[in-house]
Amino acid sequence: MRIAVVGSGSWGTALAMILGRNGHSVLLLGKDPDEISMLRLARENATYLPGFAIPDSVEYGLVQESGGDCELAVLVTPSAAVVDVMRQEHLQPATWVVASKGLLPGTGAILTDFVTESRPQAKVAALSGPNLAVELARGIPTVAVAAAHDEALAEEVAHLFNSNKFRVYLSDDLTGVELSGALKNVYAITAGISDGLGFGDNTKGALIARALYEMTKVGVALGGRMETFFGIAGLGDLFATGVSKLSRNYRAGYGVGQGRALRTVMDEIGQVVEGVPTTEIGVRRVRQAGVQAPIMEGTHAVLAGAMSPRDGVGLLMDKLPKREGLGALIQQIAEGK
Repeated sequence: MRIAVVGSGSWGTALAMILGRNGHSVLLLGKDPDEISMLRLARENATYLPGFAIPDSVEYGLVQESGGDCELAVLVTPSAAVVDVMRQEHLQPATWVVASKGLLPGTGAILTDFVTESRPQAKVAALSGPNLAVELARGIPTVAVAAAHDEALAEEVAHLFNSNKFRVYLSDDLTGVELSGALKNVYAITAGISDGLGFGDNTKGALIARALYEMTKVGVALGGRMETFFGIAGLGDLFATGVSKLSRNYRAGYGVGQGRALRTVMDEIGQVVEGVPTTEIGVRRVRQAGVQAPIMEGTHAVLAGAMSPRDGVGLLMDKLPKREGLGALIQQIAEGK
């Protein structure tokens, strides 16, 4: 199968490497002609994933010109670029796999919903999980989830990516898997803020536990299923992104927690920090849904400069509910809180 990977950042490059190692014919697409020329010349992504040779089965092209002959496209751009990709009329593969982890700017729509609306004749799936790009490139074992409404499609996607280093599980909760990948970025920023303030592992352990609670409540209110958020795409990705210094979202939060300006931190990271726009979009959506999400609200206030990181954590401790456990979560979901 000839596969287009749309997005030549670290995550897209890592997925192209996995597919190439599995013997597929891969076309890695970017928007910058200079970047694509360098990829062809060096056969490594010196900007976003340096030091890793890209398999010979991977070719390179511009998203605005190439990929029209591909049967399947893996969408790995920042969420802000998804609309532009869908405007490329020459990209009409039979199947789209959304691996971007965010929400559509403006509307806050789930990306697979937007892709389905843009390409009504195509099959649409999602791929998500605890998948830090550098570790994928190194071949360190990990897992992911392929989600689709049609189990046969999820199996097809899993088969493309499966190897002895990358195990892909199946889910029919497309919405829940996508929301897990988007929302966990918000809470990874919060975890980074906690560490940047100099708080300990006790604080972060409690924070991640409560973040999972809140992420599940928000995700169910937006259409996902509870069990998805306690699985690989939810808890697994939340843990990996919320504790790893390889995570852009964690690093952004860490810098803000140290008292540095968000824009300065993001410029140093040099790549899109997806959790920043997702926090703003997420707050708007949870308010519309009438759901209480104090961690997300506090993180948004800190990122917007409306509150200091230390005051944000203090306010969060005051707002956290007293009841704990799965029963309390189920009751809150049932009550729409």
